[in-house]
Amino acid sequence: MNHDAYPDYYLADILRTTKTIALVGASPKAERPSHRVMAFLLRKGYRVIPVNPGQAGRTILDQPVVARLADIKEPIDMVDVFRAAHALPALVDEILELPSLPKVIWGQLSVRDDKAAARAEGAGIKVVMDRCPAIEYPRLIG
Repeated sequence: MNHDAYPDYYLADILRTTKTIALVGASPKAERPSHRVMAFLLRKGYRVIPVNPGQAGRTILDQPVVARLADIKEPIDMVDVFRAAHALPALVDEILELPSLPKVIWGQLSVRDDKAAARAEGAGIKVVMDRCPAIEYPRLIG
């Protein structure tokens, strides 16, 4: 897929069919973008599982935090990535080792690595990079 631009229908379909999101890089600090986006997604009815090894065992926005994706014991539809772009290849490696693959990897603003995306897409995972669901949702869904 060309990751320079996404058709609206592609993003809207992902946002409409996603139910459970693992948010990698979730922060307990209200001023951080990951915290604000997590709050938005929860308000829109998504189940959001925060992933942050430094916060494991605590809660963020009343949701129990896990250390890593492998600690999630339920199927996840989307992995929303709040990490630096250089961390994406290792995260894709981690995702590809999961017993049940997510349907989507969504890299937040500035999170882009085309080679990592190609590996995920080769495994049947849709990829969105350098976009934010909290921006796209109001634009596409309302």
